[in-house]
Amino acid sequence: MTHVFQRQIHAKMPIAVGGDGVYLIDSQGNRYLDASGGAAVSCLGHNDRDVIEAIKAQVDELAFAHTAFFTSAPAEELADLLIEAAPEGIAMVYFLSGGSEAIEAALKMARQYHLEAGAPTRTRFIAREQSYHGNTIGALSVGGNAWRREPFKEMLLESSHIVPCYAYRHKSPDETDEEYGRRAADALETEILRLGPETVAAFVAETVVGATASVVPPVEGYFKRIRDICDKYGVLLILDEVMCGMGRTGTLFACEQDGVSPDMICVAKGLGAGYQPIGATLVNERVFAAFRDGSGFFQHGHTYMGHATACAAALAVQKKIRKNGLLPNVQKQGRLLADRLTERFGNHANIGDIRGRGLFRGIELVADRATKEPFDPALKLPGKIKSEAMARGLICYPGGGTVDGTRGDHVLLAPPFIIGENEVDELVDKLGGAVDAALAGAGV
Repeated sequence: MTHVFQRQIHAKMPIAVGGDGVYLIDSQGNRYLDASGGAAVSCLGHNDRDVIEAIKAQVDELAFAHTAFFTSAPAEELADLLIEAAPEGIAMVYFLSGGSEAIEAALKMARQYHLEAGAPTRTRFIAREQSYHGNTIGALSVGGNAWRREPFKEMLLESSHIVPCYAYRHKSPDETDEEYGRRAADALETEILRLGPETVAAFVAETVVGATASVVPPVEGYFKRIRDICDKYGVLLILDEVMCGMGRTGTLFACEQDGVSPDMICVAKGLGAGYQPIGATLVNERVFAAFRDGSGFFQHGHTYMGHATACAAALAVQKKIRKNGLLPNVQKQGRLLADRLTERFGNHANIGDIRGRGLFRGIELVADRATKEPFDPALKLPGKIKSEAMARGLICYPGGGTVDGTRGDHVLLAPPFIIGENEVDELVDKLGGAVDAALAGAGV
C-alpha cells in the first residue's frame, strides 16, 4: 500500500527509476518516449549530466539561503542571462518555485503597482475563457477553465473572462486572420469599458494556450491589438508563458513571435527543465520603477523563492540550451513534427485540427470533421488515449473540455528540445496507434 496521496486516487502508476535522454524508464525496465515532457517541463530530457553536476556543485557550496537576508551568485547570473534575452523593456526577475507562484506574484505586483502609482481603484483582472494559469486560488481565479474551477468556484476571486483567440473554433469563414484577431482582441476593450477602465488592473493571457485547449497560437496581429488596448486604458499586460515559454515554441519567449513586449512575463517549466522546482516573474522597468521609487517594498514572498540550488540548475539548463544550439533544433524538429502529424492525421476522420509552434503541438479530436462536433465526454477519450499510449511506451498529454471546459478532446505534445528525426517518427507512429486503439475501444 502506498501512502503517497496521488491526484488520481485509484490509478496504479509505474514507478519511474531512471531517464535516458528523451526516454523515461520504470522499475520493470520499460522505456517510455516522453513526448510531452511531463507537462511541457523536461525540455532537456532526462539525466543530463551537466545539469546534475551543476546541482551537486551548488549543494556542496551552498544549498539555500533565505532571500530576506541574502542573494546568491546563481540567482544573480540567471537573472542577467534572462534579461539579456528578454523582450524590450523587461528589466527585473523575481524568482519563485513554480508557475502558479509566478502568476500569483504577477497578480499581486499588478495590484501593488497601481497602489504605488496612485490608482487604488484598479483591483479587477480580465483573462480569457479556456485558459489555465495555475492552481493557487488567485491563479485559478483568473483561469477560465470551467472544469478546473467548478469545485472551488465559491472560493474564487471575482474575475472577468472574455472569448479566447481560437481560430479553429471561432473564426468565421469569411474573415481574414487579421479581421478575426481584431474582433477577438476587441472583446477586451468592450469588457474594460463595461467594468470601468479605472477599476481594471491587468489583462492575463497565455501567449500560446497550453493544457486547457491544447496549443492554440494567436492569429497574427492579435496581441499587438491587445497591447494597444492595454496601453489606451492604463491596464497592465501579463503574459503567461509558464508552459509555452523558455524556447518551447522556437524562441526563448513565445511573445517574440508576436512582436509584443508585455509588462510582465511568467515562466517556469522549461526554465529549470524539471531538474529543480523554479519559476519566475519578469517585470518591465516601468512597473519596477513604481516599487523602487515608491514604497521600496513588494508585499509578497515565499520561503523558497530565489533558491540557490534551483537557480543553479536553471542556469545550467539555460546555458546548455544556448551552448548546444537547441532553439534551432526546436524549430527544425518542430517543423518535422508538424509534417509527420499532418501525414498521419491530416485525413483522419476524427482529427479536426493540428496546430502549434516549434516543439509545442496539439491535435484536436472531433466526432465529425465537417461540423467540428466534439465527442461525448462520457466516452472519456483522453484517459483511453493516455492508457493506450503508455502501453506502447509513449507519454503524451491528452485532455478534455477543449471546446468549453466540458466538451472536446485533444492531445498535447511537448517533447524535449534534444529530440531527433528518428524519435519524431517513433512519437507519431506510437501516437497514431494509441489514438486509433482508443477510438476503437470507445466504439467509434
